[in-house]
Amino acid sequence: MELSADFSTMLDRILNTAADNLRIAKILVQMGLDPNNITSDALFNRLGEIGLANITLANMFALVGAIFFVATFLIQTMVPLRIANMVGCTFFATFGALSGNVATFLLYLLLLPINAVRLRQMLKLVKKARNATQGDMSMEWLKPFMTERRYRRGDRLFRKGDAASEMFLTVTGKFLVKEINVELPPGRLMGELGFLTPNNQRTGTVECIEDGQVLTITYERLLEIYFQDPQFGYYFLVLTSQRLLENIARLEEIIAQQKAGGQTAASTGIA
Repeated sequence: MELSADFSTMLDRILNTAADNLRIAKILVQMGLDPNNITSDALFNRLGEIGLANITLANMFALVGAIFFVATFLIQTMVPLRIANMVGCTFFATFGALSGNVATFLLYLLLLPINAVRLRQMLKLVKKARNATQGDMSMEWLKPFMTERRYRRGDRLFRKGDAASEMFLTVTGKFLVKEINVELPPGRLMGELGFLTPNNQRTGTVECIEDGQVLTITYERLLEIYFQDPQFGYYFLVLTSQRLLENIARLEEIIAQQKAGGQTAASTGIA
């Protein structure tokens, strides 16, 4: 009780000191309080009266909308964030309709379909990321985020050691990885390993050997998609791991062929 009394006394002193400020005194007058006789009890009672006087259905919708709006700053993943944003927009739009504020109503009404479209894109991304664990290596889901580019026979897409800033998906034509002499048909990724290297450098040289079309996406866009849905990171690791395993299998085959050739040559020499 003594501590509560001391706190109340200290608060009264702070209020009396603040009331000496002309701006604060003007605010107190507007609230219906006497700046020369201000106490904590009088302030809280007046705030309570103002709050009760402003409790309307429209303001309740605005309060709930504000709660969901604040929640969007605390949510770390995009799907729950979009859902919270849509709920908040619904309450704010209702507030605008009930209060007769046309601008507020139209603003949040227009934000609803925008968030709905983005939410749908994120849900599709999550679905495709989950399919990665079941062996679905289709890249169709990524195409809406990519831009088209065409190459002619003899064009070099990139050289080993070059700075890497984008990934490619072949659509038509043929492309050759020169270091390992491997042709890439339509539907194959190129340049994804540069996204994972420490300095974002190309790990091979790719040339166009038959006129074709590719789709490109920048590494910055890939990072954006990753942060919007971290499950994409797992999906991307599955894709790159598959590529690395294919390269390892190809190297093992080449080494085995070289060993077999060396043994044959040795046998022939002995004979």
